[in-house]
Amino acid sequence: MCLILFGYKISSKYPLILAANRDEFYQRPTAHMHFWEDKPSILAGKDLQQGGTWFGVNQKGIFAGLTNYRNPAAIKQNAPSRGEIIIDFLESGKSIETHFKPFKKKAASYNGFNLIFGNKDNLFWFSNLKNTIKKITPGIHGLSNRFLNTPWPKVESGKKALQKIISETITSESLFSILTDQSVPDDSLLPHTGMGLEWERILSPLFIQSDIYGTRSSIVMLMNQNGNIKITERSYHPENKLLYKDQKFFFTPPLKFKNR
Repeated sequence: MCLILFGYKISSKYPLILAANRDEFYQRPTAHMHFWEDKPSILAGKDLQQGGTWFGVNQKGIFAGLTNYRNPAAIKQNAPSRGEIIIDFLESGKSIETHFKPFKKKAASYNGFNLIFGNKDNLFWFSNLKNTIKKITPGIHGLSNRFLNTPWPKVESGKKALQKIISETITSESLFSILTDQSVPDDSLLPHTGMGLEWERILSPLFIQSDIYGTRSSIVMLMNQNGNIKITERSYHPENKLLYKDQKFFFTPPLKFKNR
């Protein structure tokens, strides 16, 4: 993903409110969210080129979302796919400490990334550029392609919009409305990540469009006090029209799966 906005423990109805956009090259093949045939305990979209995912939830109600850290000068050409990180974590069944202790040793082999993971009770952030796990405090948070709450324009405007919705009426549609904002900030506010000014402009809105790259899908997730999880995924094609009908999921963890 390239943008994750979330409100954590600031709504009495929804301890976790999340809205996120996935940006990718239009030609990269993708499957929308579904329970995977070979990993039925995982609900996630799928990158059909590398086999991983950018956002997923398991049968226990634990989720994980990943963003890339944007620094083209530091790209490792032979690095493993970051899409496998979420799958390994959601499948592990181990405590966070047990899972991440060995993972930290190999985290540097991946290109830069951020990982948000947890549930409505405990939420964490990990970046392999810092190689430490931080517990997230209650509040409105945003993550793009730098670090948690780095004040890029899209992060700041997204957080303000999310705060307004939480103080008024929280619905999936109101959250999707944040994610479709195509406003381009002034050049003076753009980050300098080594992409060049033209691409910094293209990548600066919450919802991205260009000839070859843009926002492919949006996810809204609501976790309520009773543990119920509602997820809606909305997919797009380059002309900003819906590619699929919304994928909607509603369940209460833990889910029980029969052996296949």
